[in-house]
Amino acid sequence: MVKESVELKTKPQSAVEEIAIEGFDHIEFFVGNALQACYYYHRGFGFDVVAYKGLETGSRDHCSYVLRQGKVQIVLTSALNSSSPIAEHVHKHGDGVKNIALRVKDARKAYETAIARGGVSVEKPVTQESPEGIYVTASVKSYGDTIHTFIERHGYSGAFAPGYRAMDKQAGNAGLLIVDHVVGNVETERMEHWVDFYQKVFGFYVYQYFDAKDISTQYSALVSKVMANKSGSIKLPINEPAQGKRKSQIQEYLDYYTAGGVQHIAISTADIIKTVAQLKERGIEFLTVPRSYYDALPERVGKIDEDIEELYKLGILVDRESEGYLLQIFTKPVEDRPTLFFEVIQRKGAKGFGKGNFKALFESIEREQELRGNL
Repeated sequence: MVKESVELKTKPQSAVEEIAIEGFDHIEFFVGNALQACYYYHRGFGFDVVAYKGLETGSRDHCSYVLRQGKVQIVLTSALNSSSPIAEHVHKHGDGVKNIALRVKDARKAYETAIARGGVSVEKPVTQESPEGIYVTASVKSYGDTIHTFIERHGYSGAFAPGYRAMDKQAGNAGLLIVDHVVGNVETERMEHWVDFYQKVFGFYVYQYFDAKDISTQYSALVSKVMANKSGSIKLPINEPAQGKRKSQIQEYLDYYTAGGVQHIAISTADIIKTVAQLKERGIEFLTVPRSYYDALPERVGKIDEDIEELYKLGILVDRESEGYLLQIFTKPVEDRPTLFFEVIQRKGAKGFGKGNFKALFESIEREQELRGNL
């Protein structure tokens, strides 16, 4: 008998008008060496290098590489001197996500609305005009040292942003299409604070939530709420540790990142088997689950289009919901510290996050934690 995963527990509602956000514009990482990180994402994940800013373009304190695949844009930024706030960020957290940038029609209005509702300013609106058009940015704080930058680039035709020069270094597309969701980890008893923040400041609503019974193993547990805008273009799950017999993956992240921050970035694909096969050939490492997971798959999820043996070889997970099913897989941490990782996801009608896979996934993560001596 197929067991459906029913996860939607709240209806779209918010006490304030939603800030109009079109989607994820880009995700910026602060890293120790942007040149070397660029090589990893270019050669490993198949991102094209499309723009650059550094000493050669007049930037004296930092350099950045812009990479793109499908509609996914990542920016890798590193400091050019040891006193830079970027260097301090990397020293404290290791390589990680600094900025979840959001594309808007009116950056000034988005910023002023957020500040009026209690958001904390990082950078007031800055308008840059050039022959390529008008580019407007403004930033507010989020969990930990993470920020959101509102990006207004309508009509702007330059190389990513003012101060960048175009590059054309292609990698061969691996099939990654668009950012599906970005997951944040926060400290114990801080999840509700940030849920409240996104509700009151951004006008988002709780799309789904999972309690410790939903997300637990014999050793550890966590709780999670998914914040989203009404269009569904932005989904921001927020996790916090829950009491367990041993250290949860969320607590391990917090110990090594030393603050709340982005745990993983989920990117969608139209053909997960082809994409994962290519990424593995490029050297990307993924978590694995036991053969028994796939032996039980037909009974748990019913008929699917994919060959189960092929899914087993690649380590791809499957979960069914009332509206369809999804396929997903998670990389091992992509930093030296056990912090940030990526998810590759293909949705075939399902709108959730793979609740039926939580136990198998978390047990896989715990096996890696045990190898690191952190369970």
